[in-house]
Amino acid sequence: MSIVDLIVKKREGTILQKAEIDTLIENYVQGKIPDYQMAALCMAIYFQGMNKREVTDLTMAMVNSGERIDLSSLAGIKVDKHSTGGVADTTTLILSPLVAAAGVSVAKMSGRGLGHTGGTIDKLESIPGLQTTLAREDFIKQVQKIKVAIVGQSGNLVPADKRIYALRDVTGTVPSIPLIASSIMSKKIAAGADKIVLDVKLGSGAFMKSKEKAFELAKTMVAIGEEVGRETVAFITNMNQPLGTAIGNALEVEEALLTLQGKKKGPLRDLCLYLGAAMLMLAKRVKKIEEGKALLKPLLDSGLALEKFAEMIQAQGGNSNVIRDFSLLPQANDQYQVKASTEGFIAAINAETFGLAAMTLGAGRENKDSVIDLSVGIKAHVRPGDKVRKGQPLFTLYYNDPQKLDSALALISHTLQFSSTPFPGEPLIYSFITKKGTQKLNLSF
Repeated sequence: MSIVDLIVKKREGTILQKAEIDTLIENYVQGKIPDYQMAALCMAIYFQGMNKREVTDLTMAMVNSGERIDLSSLAGIKVDKHSTGGVADTTTLILSPLVAAAGVSVAKMSGRGLGHTGGTIDKLESIPGLQTTLAREDFIKQVQKIKVAIVGQSGNLVPADKRIYALRDVTGTVPSIPLIASSIMSKKIAAGADKIVLDVKLGSGAFMKSKEKAFELAKTMVAIGEEVGRETVAFITNMNQPLGTAIGNALEVEEALLTLQGKKKGPLRDLCLYLGAAMLMLAKRVKKIEEGKALLKPLLDSGLALEKFAEMIQAQGGNSNVIRDFSLLPQANDQYQVKASTEGFIAAINAETFGLAAMTLGAGRENKDSVIDLSVGIKAHVRPGDKVRKGQPLFTLYYNDPQKLDSALALISHTLQFSSTPFPGEPLIYSFITKKGTQKLNLSF
């Protein structure tokens, strides 16, 4: 069957067979199918969707399009975590050493940031000397030795996804649940994980703006994992407001380090404890989420997780003194403080606008070839629900270019919403989804 036949078949809502999907992906990666035809198929999928079996077949065809990481030499169950992208989200920097300090191996491949959401690899590269590219054997050896490594994604890992995502980005087909789910899960499966914890963001600063779409995506990915023998669980988490209080690469590393020092409390730490507990549960280290949280809290408070992060930094060529000397991180030349012009209660901090303001300063990429400034960004001094007085500091902007500061300030003015009355808190975690169903969790910002 020709590619045109497959496009027409999916356009009419007919189910594609596994052999058709396998041949399609194989021929596309080999250059036998032109981009315009694959783009047409993506648009057909966008409108007609895919059933559970089709999405699973597409995921595995993408997995098999390139290299697969073999983690079988590492002892125990290997659990990976993935976030769908948020603002002020440094969970990977905290979680990886924290879970490793609990005795579970964390062999993590992460990506770079694009748009208003930050990338773990960019943040790590704020640490002087730290290398995010390791040879495969060195990556495995490091995890065997110290239980943790975080590196950039392999160049030939799921090449089909790289090509298809580039097409989706320029053809209006990014918001397709089957295409999003297969993109995420193919990378997690190819990276060698036995089990997967997903953090699906919902809200203004997330890719998924509606509850309906966020739950559909989470359930689709959990189903894919189960279909291919990778137990998968998902949290639906709030991204209407920033998770942490800092956005910008070096600033986020500083916030992660403060959390690992046990000095920073709040939603970022709380979410890390839940995600980490789920990773321990899937690794058979604990039986319940609450048991996992109880195991992880002392590792944060005692500094053991911090020391594990220092071990990882040193193993990857970085200066581990950074864990206590933040002046070693890239520093912006100037700062500008935004103060409250009135008193009242903070009703909301729009996460997307907050992220866009930091990107405008140079902290994020407008396209994949943009050069970012690791030193710039924004710190928020208030959270929704806080009562503020006139003249109280709200944000500090760290900048190097005065023109970029002016543009960021224009955005920041639209970030906050004030209220004359106390504002009720929002859920931090909406639900926890497993193969058994959906469980509501009572945890708020």
